[in-house]
Amino acid sequence: MMVEDYSTTKSALMEESKKKIKVTKIKESRIGAVDFNNLAFGKMYADHMLVADFDGKEWVNAEILPYGNISVSPSNAAWHYGQAIFEGIKAYKDQEGNPMIFRPVDNFKRFNVSAERMGMVSVPEWLFMGGLAQLIDMDRDWIPTGEGCSLYLRPFMIASDEYIGVRPSEHYKFMIINSPAGPYFNKPIKLLVQDKYVRAFPGGVGYAKAAGNYGGTMYPTELAKKAGYDQVLWVDGFEYKSLQECGTMNLFVIIGNKAITPDLSQGTILAGVTRASVMELLKDMGLTVEERPISIDEVIAAYKDGTLREVFGTGTAASVAYVEQLDYKDVSIKLDTTKYAVGSEIIKQMDAIRTGKVADTRGWNFRV
Repeated sequence: MMVEDYSTTKSALMEESKKKIKVTKIKESRIGAVDFNNLAFGKMYADHMLVADFDGKEWVNAEILPYGNISVSPSNAAWHYGQAIFEGIKAYKDQEGNPMIFRPVDNFKRFNVSAERMGMVSVPEWLFMGGLAQLIDMDRDWIPTGEGCSLYLRPFMIASDEYIGVRPSEHYKFMIINSPAGPYFNKPIKLLVQDKYVRAFPGGVGYAKAAGNYGGTMYPTELAKKAGYDQVLWVDGFEYKSLQECGTMNLFVIIGNKAITPDLSQGTILAGVTRASVMELLKDMGLTVEERPISIDEVIAAYKDGTLREVFGTGTAASVAYVEQLDYKDVSIKLDTTKYAVGSEIIKQMDAIRTGKVADTRGWNFRV
């Protein structure tokens, strides 16, 4: 959707949002304690957060208030049965210092896809989009401008029934917190192609951004890190050959003049917003983009015949992460990431669009 086509809807959206969301500002900002020249990822949080409750019938108690702890019952259904979903979004500043959120409409839609799959209620646009815009407007000074830096936005929803019984919750809590963040990966990564543990199966929740998807990957990922790798390359659970996700990212393989990314038809892969953006940019660069199953055998064959040019992961947190090594059983693929012409151009173009260095012809940026 183009920005100019969204303006009228955006105006009405913000008017409704401001009527329904109470605002309580922090008395004294904590921003002075932040070293913006040395930002880690996910370690520091901005002054405000958004909180709202679903009371079984409608969304109530919507408020932007100072960041802080919340009180939750030990019998909260989310702790026991895993009804928890989230999104990852980033905000940047344009060349005039105005806040812009990158493609949040797509995240809003995906959030409710995840909610449906997890048996949860949907979140209305005035709360998600309007609340997000209000929150970023209030915390705009927290948006870093250093290279590779952004304000990372984390909308999430958890079940809030105080009931230990296996059924969908009737009550929910929706929140948005935001964090000034540096690069997720500051160097090329090494991947272990996992041939024992599986992230997702057809018919499961792999396509949803459900908290449990990430919890289930932590043990095998830690094993890989102890073996000297940065992340796991997940494959299918039948033949252990069809590539799925790269750690918490989508995967792209450049073979010759083709950019191949695993397709979403099995429901095992998250439909990444960065993935969709990169696919459009790759087409503009003249590459043939193929969404299709791709096996580790095809990647190994391309490496051996010299046509494998690049392998990289894409995601909101990491943006684009170069893969320098990929190991599968007794085969080790090693790539010279200093020659990654495609990946480097994608990073350059994404940065230019998200920070207003070039015209946003696709309407990806939501201006606050």
